[in-house]
Amino acid sequence: MRGTGGLTVWFWALTSASAILGAAVSSSSSSSSWVADGTVLELDDSNFESAISALDLVLVDFHAPWCGHCKRLSPQLDAAAPKLASLKNPIVIAKVNADKYTSLARKYEVDGYPTLKLFIHGVPQEYKGPRKADLLVSYLKKFAAPDVTLLDSDSAVADFVGAAGTFFPIYVGFGLDESVISKLGLEYKRKAWFSVAKDFSEDLMMLYDFDKVPALVSLHPSYDERHVFYGPFEEEFLEDFIKQSLLPLALPINYDTLKSLDDDERKIVLTIVEDEDEEKSKNLIKILKSAASANRDLVFGYVGIKQWEDFAETFGANKKTKLPKMVVWDRMEEYLTVNGSESIDGEDQASQVSQFLEGYKEGRTIKEKVGGSVSLTAFISSFIGIGTVYILVFVVATIILIRKATEEEPLRVGRGDKVDHATSSTAEAESSEHKAGEKED
Repeated sequence: MRGTGGLTVWFWALTSASAILGAAVSSSSSSSSWVADGTVLELDDSNFESAISALDLVLVDFHAPWCGHCKRLSPQLDAAAPKLASLKNPIVIAKVNADKYTSLARKYEVDGYPTLKLFIHGVPQEYKGPRKADLLVSYLKKFAAPDVTLLDSDSAVADFVGAAGTFFPIYVGFGLDESVISKLGLEYKRKAWFSVAKDFSEDLMMLYDFDKVPALVSLHPSYDERHVFYGPFEEEFLEDFIKQSLLPLALPINYDTLKSLDDDERKIVLTIVEDEDEEKSKNLIKILKSAASANRDLVFGYVGIKQWEDFAETFGANKKTKLPKMVVWDRMEEYLTVNGSESIDGEDQASQVSQFLEGYKEGRTIKEKVGGSVSLTAFISSFIGIGTVYILVFVVATIILIRKATEEEPLRVGRGDKVDHATSSTAEAESSEHKAGEKED
């Protein structure tokens, strides 16, 4: 019996060890099965979490088989996949049939198709970049790059700026210690490229228009803009410069650039023109840039009715409106106009822009609803002050009450008068039905 018992214990231990070893091998095999080899992964309920946790960078396409936009996007993702997989820190593309695997769609708040989400170490964020293969690759390279890149020559700076592309602003710290910018480089990694250059020539200083070191130069290649910061390099001042120079001085407003404003808390000085590409509009944009340089607490943007008519109409601007028109928008449901600056169509537009900004800062404004009409109270109060309005309302109401109290009831002769009881009707509000349909590319 004792021998049999020992054999049983030995057999049980051997079986348990085999099971544990098998599980470990299985787990290791499962983990190693997710590789960036350029193929597009097909994920579902059973393997999604495993893939997302095993891979550092995954762009997931939540799609539906019947979606036309999804069908057009699919070959672009297929073409981008091998290029993204060849990066030093590879990015994998995966697809999920969200129409079938609805639990994944709900978990990751997919409300339309296609929805692209970039998972960085398992944490999802909305993908806001382009959807054509080459542009998509150029955009996503930013997320696979180091927080701060070290550059040791003029050619290294040129290569870095060229490879960075035009989607994100570029910051180059000349003669700046990496430790000064490393924390902010990590914090703003998803919004900009960061680098420090140790060895560079005077020719490079002339090219980037700075005359002493240390200096932090910000570049906006797509807008041909450059700004230089000479300090102080304490984190507070350095971060202010980075935040304020993430956007160009005058931002063309469109669907993509609006998304770039998500994390910016500043209000927008929006100028509406007839056509952004007209010469007179380009001259006005130069004036707006000068105003933006002196008012970094505001974002300056512009939009043409020809370029985005529906958006302009939400601010009461159309082809019949006297343009250009300026408003201050909080990116919510309200915006402000300034009395005396309803349009800036005169010859001296620089002075008119200055007057608009002065009026805004002094509070000579009218509050309006986006897509709605201005209230009478707001219009009056903008001229004489809200306190005066309340006094006038009180005086008028008092006079009416006194008159009613002193009036005598007239003598009525004959049949009693008929009183018509008018029924009041309320306008039915339009209801907008939320529909998880196709997302525009």
